[in-house]
Amino acid sequence: MAQKPKSSAKKGDNPNEKTIATNRKSRFEYEVLDHLECGIVLVGSEVKSLREGRMSLDEAYARMDKGEVWLVGCNIEEYRNATHEQHEPKRRRKLLMHRREINKFAARAYEKNLTLVPLKMYFKEGKAKLLLGLCRGKKTYDKRESLKEKTAKRDMDRAIKGRGRD
Repeated sequence: MAQKPKSSAKKGDNPNEKTIATNRKSRFEYEVLDHLECGIVLVGSEVKSLREGRMSLDEAYARMDKGEVWLVGCNIEEYRNATHEQHEPKRRRKLLMHRREINKFAARAYEKNLTLVPLKMYFKEGKAKLLLGLCRGKKTYDKRESLKEKTAKRDMDRAIKGRGRD
């Protein structure tokens, strides 16, 4: 009987989803309370640049303005092969959300003094999507606590792996 080849995909990965960038600092700096997938309005040269993976979410955040949600501070580098029709790398980009999502999600952030932080940007079935998190800033003692938990977990994993070699 022939065995199936093992796929290199991780558990929970969607084959129709290609990650462009993740905001790794956000999980350390903020406590994520809720998250939501939304679309983003882009121009052609931005999409081409995203396909090359040339973007950064490090300093980005979302802001509600006149009933719409905007992504601010996201750096999508200029596409090298584009003509004179280049985009501005750090321009504000409109996020596509249903009205009820804006009312529920973004308004909650505004009222309770929370922050809308982009956690991950990816292509899903050919369309650029942004995973937006409703976050509360961590205090320094919370950050130290998460570092302690991370090192303790790593040490336990090392001890378990080391025991199997005897």
